[in-house]
Amino acid sequence: MYFNRFLPETRITKGESPLTFKIIAMIVALISGISMAVQGALNTVLGKFIGILETTFIVHIVGTVVVALGLFVLKLGAGGFENIPRAPWYAFIGGIFGVIIVYSVVFSISRLGVALATTIIITGQITTAVLIDHFGLFGLDKICFSWIKVLGIVFLSLGVKLMLS
Repeated sequence: MYFNRFLPETRITKGESPLTFKIIAMIVALISGISMAVQGALNTVLGKFIGILETTFIVHIVGTVVVALGLFVLKLGAGGFENIPRAPWYAFIGGIFGVIIVYSVVFSISRLGVALATTIIITGQITTAVLIDHFGLFGLDKICFSWIKVLGIVFLSLGVKLMLS
C-alpha cells in the first residue's frame, strides 16, 4: 500500500497528468531493462560455478525471500491475496515462465555474451508483446497492430544481424 503511492499500478489518479503517469512508467520500464541485463550477467556468473538449473533455483529462492520481506515485513503490497481465487488459472503459469526465462537467459548469455543474447531476447519479447497486444491475449486490452511496429521489429532483427558480425 505504501509502495503504491510512489509507483501507481494501472490507473491515473485524480489530479495526476497522463504525461506524468507515462513518464513514471517509462522510467520503471528502463529500470527493468537495466536490471534484466545485470541479472542475466550475474546469473551467468553463478551458473558457471553451480550449474544453470541450480542457478535458476537459487535465483527464485532469493527472489522469494526478497518479495516475502517486502510483503510481510515492510508491508509494501496492495493486500490483495483474498483475490487469488478470482484470478484465471492461466495467470499462475507466469511462475513457469519465470523458470524458463532465468534458465534460458543464463544458457544464452554464457554462449553468446550479454549484448547479443540480450538483443535476441528483446527482439523475441517485442515480437511476442505486439502479438499479445494485437489479439488482447490473456484478457488484456487490445492495442491495434500497425505496420510501423513491423518496421520496428525488422530494425530489431537487423540489430541482431549487426550484433552477430
